[in-house]
Amino acid sequence: MNGLKILRAAALALLAFSLPGLALAAPPTTETDCSNGIDDDGDTVFDCGDHDCHDAKVCQPDGRAESSDARCSDWVDNDQDGYLDCEDIDCNGTEVCMGSWDRELSGQSSIEDTGSGVKMADGKRPGAVAPELAAGEVEEDLQGRGGDRDGERTNYFCSDGFDNDGDGFTDCDDIGCKLGTEVTVCQAAGDIRFSVVARIGQDFNFAGPEFGTKALIQQPGNSDGSADVDPRSEENRSPFSTEFESLQMRVLGQMPFIQNSFFLLSIRAEKTPRLTFATFQIPIKNGHYVNVNSGGGGLSLELVRSVHKRMMVDPAYYVYNAFEQGNGAALEFGGPLDKRGKFLYRTFVAGGSGRFAGNVGGTFFPDGNRNYTWSAGAQIHMNLVGYYNRFDSPFLYTPASTAFAFVVGAKYDQRAQERYPAANVQATFRYKRLIMLGEVYGKRELNFKNWQVAFNVQVGVLAIKRRLLLTSDFGQYISTPFESPPEDLGSDLRRQLQELQYRFAAHIYLWRNVFMAQIVWADRFVERPPSNAIPDGTDRRSSLRVLLLYRF
Repeated sequence: MNGLKILRAAALALLAFSLPGLALAAPPTTETDCSNGIDDDGDTVFDCGDHDCHDAKVCQPDGRAESSDARCSDWVDNDQDGYLDCEDIDCNGTEVCMGSWDRELSGQSSIEDTGSGVKMADGKRPGAVAPELAAGEVEEDLQGRGGDRDGERTNYFCSDGFDNDGDGFTDCDDIGCKLGTEVTVCQAAGDIRFSVVARIGQDFNFAGPEFGTKALIQQPGNSDGSADVDPRSEENRSPFSTEFESLQMRVLGQMPFIQNSFFLLSIRAEKTPRLTFATFQIPIKNGHYVNVNSGGGGLSLELVRSVHKRMMVDPAYYVYNAFEQGNGAALEFGGPLDKRGKFLYRTFVAGGSGRFAGNVGGTFFPDGNRNYTWSAGAQIHMNLVGYYNRFDSPFLYTPASTAFAFVVGAKYDQRAQERYPAANVQATFRYKRLIMLGEVYGKRELNFKNWQVAFNVQVGVLAIKRRLLLTSDFGQYISTPFESPPEDLGSDLRRQLQELQYRFAAHIYLWRNVFMAQIVWADRFVERPPSNAIPDGTDRRSSLRVLLLYRF
């Protein structure tokens, strides 16, 4: 009995000694710091969300717009319009209002606005101030200001989890990603986006063998001086054409459950619905990635651009017919070679069979060649001045920051009938209202032994800011005769016709840079296809096109 009393007494003594300690460890009864991102009093709400901070200076509205991550997550109705944080329409497009986000768990704290601009609260650039619009400016004018290096403004670079241009802002925190209308992954609409590019056109053909006597410009004479009639002229087609020529629908965004990933499915629906391109990109580390796509294995930047990113409306196909013949699927690895993202690499392997039929996974055999096709290559992208990256749009809407990029690549290609090494060099120069693009492609055909070279030069001038862009291009495809001619010219070889082309275009911005009118004059001089029925010579094809394009 005495032992039990002693045990009880010891327990009471231990409890008595522990009570002061428990009292000292108890949390404060009120929020002690209203801007540290911590629930000081343990009541599950913190900072300006806690009623204890109602009268704190940092929690008072200042009448300015809610337009940044910090101001859209501070539990304050800053502009006093009755809508708090993400409920305010001004917060659309900010990162904190795009999904689940907890400032306390992420260790971030509120930063009070100084009145000169909105400070960034990502911890990377303390004291950086977001630029503000001046009178007569639009959002695109802010790109390249306020510490922004204008090196991130595409869906790929704005979703890879890497600060590509080294300015301290990553992906949707970067001004180019926030404000560029080309970037859809940073728009506040969930993880998956839907994009549409629609274009209708009115064409008038001034010259072409199929238009016969209806053509205003007659065809050049036969190369042998004969008066033999081209049977194609008997078609007498109408020189006029009106059609809904492009309807591109894209689904894109982050792949579920894989952070900083990216996918894109592109559908063309102007004739028959067909999935024309699919790509899935997964980050590895520090901006490096692995990409699986349909029909890759090419070096040209022009062919990977969407319909609305081409300064001359259509690619210069004569550059690519002999060099970029497509594959069934490709595997790519790429990423930065330096911390600033100035130098990038890309490697790929690709394979296929037959020719691309317009649908992902669809192929056909246009001739008797059934050989397996494959290619492998590598490319180095060098941002020597500023930044201009692979998927950037060359369209100028407002004066742009200076950039000079140089790209060099090489590949080995095994086609159904050909095999060849090829080299590609591209350069881009952009200065305020001027942009220049140049590309040279060359190859040595090994089976039939000849040289082939193609080049294209494009120039664009922003004649009237936010209203008129003038562009032009010139280029040519040249090949030497086969040293060992094949007995039968397959389909791929028949398409490789020598050509010279020049074009002029005017792009009129009707509503920002999403709705525009386009006028394009094209003049082509194309070698006639080899045929016993068609006299040898050169076809002239001249056309004037008027188009309306809208994208969203």
